Amino acid sequence: MPPNTDRPVTILGGGAVGLCTALELTGHGVPVRLIDRDTPGTGASSGNAGVISPFSVVPQSMPGVWKKAPGWVLDPLGPVTIRARHLPRFLPWALRFIRNGTETTARQTSTAMANLTSGSIEMYRRHLSGTGHEGLVRSACYVLASRDPALVSDSGLDSELRRAAGARVERIGAADLHDLEPDLAPEFRAAVLIHGQARATSPGRIMQVLTDKLRAMGGEVLQTEIRDLRPDPQGGWTLDCTGETLHADRLIVSAGAWSARLLAPLGLKLPLEAERGYHVMFADPGVTLNNSVMDTDRKFVASSMQDGLRAAGTAEFAGLDAQPDPRRAETIATVAGHMLPGLNIARKTTWSGLRPSFPDSLPAIGEVPGHKGLFAAFGHSHYGLMMAPGTGRIVADLVRGVRPNVDLAPYRVDRFGSV
Repeated sequence: MPPNTDRPVTILGGGAVGLCTALELTGHGVPVRLIDRDTPGTGASSGNAGVISPFSVVPQSMPGVWKKAPGWVLDPLGPVTIRARHLPRFLPWALRFIRNGTETTARQTSTAMANLTSGSIEMYRRHLSGTGHEGLVRSACYVLASRDPALVSDSGLDSELRRAAGARVERIGAADLHDLEPDLAPEFRAAVLIHGQARATSPGRIMQVLTDKLRAMGGEVLQTEIRDLRPDPQGGWTLDCTGETLHADRLIVSAGAWSARLLAPLGLKLPLEAERGYHVMFADPGVTLNNSVMDTDRKFVASSMQDGLRAAGTAEFAGLDAQPDPRRAETIATVAGHMLPGLNIARKTTWSGLRPSFPDSLPAIGEVPGHKGLFAAFGHSHYGLMMAPGTGRIVADLVRGVRPNVDLAPYRVDRFGSV
């Protein structure tokens, strides 16, 4: 029997995933109540590198990554850091991550990723249509640049996975690379281009526009902190918030890195890491990038945006409650200067936020086993911006009692064992 669609669906978390889910539901005439502790869209959904890619289908754990990881951790300018105090809790997650680094698993995971990223550009443009801010999403390439031409190939497993998802992948040499991106340091001598991408000229502004659209469509947006959620003996869910108690017949948890903590009192034990990322925004950069560019040697991404040039990256594992380390942002500023020799670093601001990361690079999507009316939509790791529209469409279908035309098994909440 289809669920009652006359009562509002409550969504916990106002990032890209929560907003896209809310817009999909509202577009189908389902009332929505979106709850976030902060202003919607101001977390990791606003602080990312702005890449919107239907072809972000390469898992974090790939064959051979375990050989490279120690060097990344030991390098002061490297892309990964692990705080010593967090190491005992991190190791079980890391072992699961490494076990996923086989070719067979990578291919399976990539297919599941493609089901979520496919059509992301078109869906963002649909969500932005009629807002007057359609230009926030611009067509672009993704430039994977390297200093060593011998390391650049468009025939490896990663390129094969992207091509399987429909991408046009091309290797270019130094001359073509610097024609494409004149401000890039001359030491970059080759790149792989991924065509058919897009970039957000202001991820935070996109989230603001989508929030405003949700309100205009009749969606309710509440800013309050959820202290506890529990089953209501009369059916549905009770939410203890700051200063009030709310009821929800149907509840979607899309609270990013905080999702596992919210669900833990229900007995759910989920290997969700709070992976901190950083960015540096250069307000008057003096240089321009025409596309999103990754320094594949340092594993960070730079892109020109409305408010300047943003360099984003690093993966810091320190736990959900650890404070940001300003040295990580300074590391990004340093490598950005190496990447773009003409970069003006006089006016810069820094940001940090938490990515919710499972060890298999896939999110949790679907109704939580044993908990009727409770749906998961979290754990999108580095891919939240491009997976959000696809996730929103799938979750909206599930909540409405419509079977999605996607195999949901790879995203099951209980895929890591009993929950």
